[in-house]
Amino acid sequence: MAMSPCSFAQRHVFAVAAVLLLAVNGAVADERVAAEQSMADFMNRNPDCMEFSDQCSICAVVDGKAACSTPSIACIKAPYVCTRQRGD
Repeated sequence: MAMSPCSFAQRHVFAVAAVLLLAVNGAVADERVAAEQSMADFMNRNPDCMEFSDQCSICAVVDGKAACSTPSIACIKAPYVCTRQRGD
């Protein structure tokens, strides 16, 4: 039974789309891990910072851990900036 050219092309388009979707999901996961590492790095480099922001979330340091607000839907992450130092 011969496969029609259209059916063959459709299968390849779906296969390529699936591969791209997996690649994008992997990149998003990698970005999330990098963001977590950079937050930890920021906190380690700024031990007196009690509140900071990346323009998407506002974070407070509570018992040595970051407690952050939920990011807005249309935010563009920026480098972390300390907004309140210990003793301010």
